[in-house]
Amino acid sequence: MSGRTTSRFAVGGLAAGAFATGLLFAGIFELPHRSTAQEPRPATAMAGPPPSRPATTNPSSTAGLYDLSEAFASVAERVKPSVVYIRSEGRSENRQRPQLQVPPGFERFFPNLPDGDQYQRSSGSGFVVSRDGFILTNAHVVDGAKTFTVRLLDRREYKARLIGADPSTDVAVLKIDAPNLTPAPLGDSDVARVGEWVLAVGNPLGENLTFTVTSGIISAKGRSLNLPGRSDRSIQDFIQTDAAINPGNSGGPLVSVRGEVVGMNSAIASQTGFYAGYGFAVPINLARQVMDQLVAHGRVERAALGVLVRDATVNDAEYVGLPEIRGVLVQDFAEAGDAARKAGLEAGDIIIAIDGKPVEYTSQLQQRIAFRRPGESVRIEVARKGGVRKELSIPLQRVDDARLATRGAGSDSDDSSDASAAVGTLGIEVAPLDRVTAQQLELPQGLRGVVVADVRAGGPAFEQ
Repeated sequence: MSGRTTSRFAVGGLAAGAFATGLLFAGIFELPHRSTAQEPRPATAMAGPPPSRPATTNPSSTAGLYDLSEAFASVAERVKPSVVYIRSEGRSENRQRPQLQVPPGFERFFPNLPDGDQYQRSSGSGFVVSRDGFILTNAHVVDGAKTFTVRLLDRREYKARLIGADPSTDVAVLKIDAPNLTPAPLGDSDVARVGEWVLAVGNPLGENLTFTVTSGIISAKGRSLNLPGRSDRSIQDFIQTDAAINPGNSGGPLVSVRGEVVGMNSAIASQTGFYAGYGFAVPINLARQVMDQLVAHGRVERAALGVLVRDATVNDAEYVGLPEIRGVLVQDFAEAGDAARKAGLEAGDIIIAIDGKPVEYTSQLQQRIAFRRPGESVRIEVARKGGVRKELSIPLQRVDDARLATRGAGSDSDDSSDASAAVGTLGIEVAPLDRVTAQQLELPQGLRGVVVADVRAGGPAFEQ
């Protein structure tokens, strides 16, 4: 046998020995008998519920995101059956009658000429709050309309009747007669915190995008807006959110990740009329108070202290020895504010608590007072000059007799036109001189006049 043949036998013997050794170790360690390519693949459609959490090489890295996603999906499934699509229709009177009378048959030559009465159609959102068919929505969704149609998630439609509306809080209540309704659970907007996740549910931009769900956080609380129709009776304590809200979302719920309604979407801040990152919702605690009165009486009855107030400033806080800037300054009394004056309330006091609950700003004071019963007494804690703290018991009046919280000069309101006047020829803006300002400026008692609140840059009085 040649040397080449001998070497071939040696190589073959080594290969056979290695293979036998491999089989021996495979049996000892129970290694798989099939390669990965041979493993049977799972069926695409699997019976039963999906796994509770997706498989991953690092479960902790995605577990939180998966849980949040599941929470959003669960909340949306729970709340959507409570949300409704509202169509409002009615003929409104055009108070701006055309001065030009157009002969019959010539109307087509004057296409922009307004006519008398106009038929209006609009749409919005709402949500069911009781099994017997009460629906909460915005007052501006139903404003001026005569007939209302409500569509549910399952496409059932019902005619609704208006129970009542309160434009000062932008809250309205409709009623439908329908079986198998799912009311939305109402939460507590007072305990909702800035930074919490929320979902906005509604019908943005009309018919084609009904029952849309968007997500965001609570961006701020206690916002005040310069909205059309705002008056000194308006209570504005909006929750701000960055969840996408557009025209048509009005009246829809703002929902926490617990599945509870914490607000009712009402307005957006935008230069274009569409979502720009700033949406606003009526706190559900305020909406619920108004709703209860509308359902019980068909109208809202308000109580009042009969004072002129504004949010406290840093100077006000220092004047009464408050360690932080908070509370509501009593500027003056309404003509029917004798009860508060007789109870010991004074101009210059800063209201810091109502019945033991802290008061931070004007809208909060309004909510704590406005929906109490007229004649009922409330405990008010005030901070007074020199660090004095007083607790007073003050009987409330009907709002027809006195205002609760008329915003005075220097308030944080976006619209101060009701408290000051622009003097165009001088380029200045002035406000009435109240008692508190007179005391702070150490002016003689009884002095009357106005305070310069602002000076227009470049005007005649600028840099004088």
